[in-house]
Amino acid sequence: MSTPYQDALRHGQDAVRAVILDRAITLLVAEGSAALTVRRIAAEVGSSTKVLYTMFGGKEGLLDALYREGFARLRRAQDQVPHGGDPLAYLTALGRTYRERALAEPAYYRVMFEQPVPEFRPGAEALAVARTAFDVSAAAVAACMAAGVFRPGDAHEVSKLFWAATHGAVSLELAGHFTPDEAGARYEALMAALGRSFAAGPPTSDERPTP
Repeated sequence: MSTPYQDALRHGQDAVRAVILDRAITLLVAEGSAALTVRRIAAEVGSSTKVLYTMFGGKEGLLDALYREGFARLRRAQDQVPHGGDPLAYLTALGRTYRERALAEPAYYRVMFEQPVPEFRPGAEALAVARTAFDVSAAAVAACMAAGVFRPGDAHEVSKLFWAATHGAVSLELAGHFTPDEAGARYEALMAALGRSFAAGPPTSDERPTP
């Protein structure tokens, strides 16, 4: 019987890397950082330790790769979202994609945002990969502003507010505070409320000049 490593090897190095990372992140979430050793992971996937050292350089490199992989998968999912002609609909679809990826791969979500290994700090390359995922939402917010859907402002700051709100909802859902039958509708309501809060229109009472 072939090992997971041997099966992946038939499909190339990208498949090998994915098998190793997926097994590593499963161990990390299930057993903690103590389980994340090169020897243990090599045994789990059926490869030599040399393979892992060559690809990742050790535990720190493996953690860095896990962090980058989570954001790379999010970015690939974002790239599949059709733009269409409605910038707000596109921004909303990006928000749905964020939630969908978190629910599909919660272990990666933990590595991206919850620091399951407190001493780990992502390197410069990993942080750059993470930023590209949020550049997409900032560009979508800027498009809403340019189209007159949102009030003019700092697109990066507004996109971070969207992220903070949606991240909170997703984290609560993953932690079991929202039941599956209510979480989706609540998330949609949250995104709609966020859109309304930045919508262009007559100035509010706080924005009207004092006579």
